[in-house]
Formats: sequence, structure tokens, C-alpha cells
Amino acid sequence: MSYILTPREKEIFNLLINNNRTKDIAKKLNISEKTVRNHVSNVMQKLGTNGRASTVIELIKLKELSI
Repeated sequence: MSYILTPREKEIFNLLINNNRTKDIAKKLNISEKTVRNHVSNVMQKLGTNGRASTVIELIKLKELSI
């Protein structure tokens, strides 16, 4: 059960933690790279984090993601 991430954000971050680049994620989800970056930025803003790595760490702590 997810409280912070939308289903799309969760999908994007799961792809990120599996070594997919922005370009790869965009292609797999049939969306633009800008849209991928927007989703990442939105999550960073929600959590008040700077950078993808710290965002992933915070999401793992909050049990939104698992590796």
C-alpha cells in the first residue's frame, strides 16, 4: 500500500533503482524524458530531498520502495 507515491511515480522509481536511465524509462513507459524528470522532481519536492539517491533512500526508509 503506497501513501506517498502515485502508481506512475512508483513505477518510475522501481525502474530507476534497477539501473534504468531516464531515456530507458521514457522508452519503456512510452512517455517523454521530460515527463520522467517531472515525476522524479515531484517526488523530490514531496519529500524535501535533493537528488535521486537521497530520494530513493528516503523512499526505502518510508517503505515506499524495496530493493
